Amino acid sequence: MKKKTKASPAMNVDEYLASVPEQARVTLGRLRSTIKAAAPDAKEVISWRMPMYYHHGMLVGFAAFKDHLSFFPGSSVIKKHKVELKRYDTAKGTVRFPVNKPLPAALVKKLVKARIKENEARVQNKAK
Repeated sequence: MKKKTKASPAMNVDEYLASVPEQARVTLGRLRSTIKAAAPDAKEVISWRMPMYYHHGMLVGFAAFKDHLSFFPGSSVIKKHKVELKRYDTAKGTVRFPVNKPLPAALVKKLVKARIKENEARVQNKAK
């Protein structure tokens, strides 16, 4: 009996997206574009085997799972925007949503910009 081998982890976001089912790829591709538009200076990397964006520290990330997609804006942003996120399944730093019901671009941009402000404020406070 052959031992099942795990696929090697993606080395970049294009590889990551190529490895997920088509509908998830389309939805996450749009999410990626929205994040890049909201945070054009952020560095796109693979961390914890998923796409992440860094600007003065971790900003946000996303991932595809068997039954849902997740957006990771961090717990502080989720707390601050809990009213706007009430229709989504949230956990400490995660917003889960169905593959066929993407997060609205305006909401994603708002959450990304909130993370940018937090990270930039933290850097300024350290400099003082």
